[in-house]
Amino acid sequence: MDGGTAIGEERGTFSLDDFAQELAEAGKNRQLGTALWFENDHVRIFEVRLGPGERGPFHVHDATYFWTVVEPGRGLQRFADGSFVVRDYGLGETKYLTHSPDEPLVHDLENVGDTTLRFVTVELKH
Repeated sequence: MDGGTAIGEERGTFSLDDFAQELAEAGKNRQLGTALWFENDHVRIFEVRLGPGERGPFHVHDATYFWTVVEPGRGLQRFADGSFVVRDYGLGETKYLTHSPDEPLVHDLENVGDTTLRFVTVELKH
């Protein structure tokens, strides 16, 4: 995130207590999507498909990865520090992120729009 707020974007905080059990287990949850499509010694490729109102649980990104939106929509991401962001994801939007076991990202994703929200996520193995 760039620290700024884009048009149509909302940021705020939430109660970590509401997700305490899930957050306690998130560091071991490496299921990055709703379906694992492919895995070999170099990559893991996931589909993230969430219908309106559906939510993927807190999980950890501890490797470099990128995602691409293949069905646009509106998503809510909550982070382990108690912050959240709600924003629109556009068709073809792609983001490349570098994380490691020393600098992991823990978050969830909830579809707060009225259409299916779908990504392809590719994790690079080192």
